[in-house]
Amino acid sequence: MGFLNKLFGNKQEEEQTMTKLNIGIILGSTREGRVSPQVGAWVKELADKRGDANYTIIDIADYKLPFLGEAGADHSGIAAWSKAVGEQDGFVFITQEYNHSITGALKNALDLLREEWNNKAAGIVSYGSVGGARAAEHLRGILGELLVADVRVHPALSLFTDFENGTDFKPKEVQADSVNQMLDQVIPWATALKTIR
Repeated sequence: MGFLNKLFGNKQEEEQTMTKLNIGIILGSTREGRVSPQVGAWVKELADKRGDANYTIIDIADYKLPFLGEAGADHSGIAAWSKAVGEQDGFVFITQEYNHSITGALKNALDLLREEWNNKAAGIVSYGSVGGARAAEHLRGILGELLVADVRVHPALSLFTDFENGTDFKPKEVQADSVNQMLDQVIPWATALKTIR
């Protein structure tokens, strides 16, 4: 069989190299002065070096999403949000810890959709005074309900050691290793889950 593959090529391998996964890097905050764009850009820079997927930053703030069920709200951004999420095979959530949980904007953005999230994989990059650990744990429960399989490796960034003055992102070198280890899990899980969608 190896000789025939060399002679005629392995169609399955060709298809896999031609079709890369789409992984959305979701910025989980919309507030003024947020640092999630710095963290998201750093994750994307590391991810793009891998060459194993198409990585795109998806900023919740760009969609002007209404609160779920809000009467008289402008719902025009929901269709674009649905399309952006639906086109992804997996996600990396950039989440901050606010009062021991995720932001209201991220929770609302998750709640506005259902099937677009289903049967996809996700990694979480969190930050806060304790690395955003409590926000990440809350996010895991929400993702489970949406049929998103979150991976175990979880880069947790400290406001005290990975940021200067709490605003300028200067991650420790070990954090880049953690991001790559997380993506090493996200990519195969996203690949596997794509087969059941």
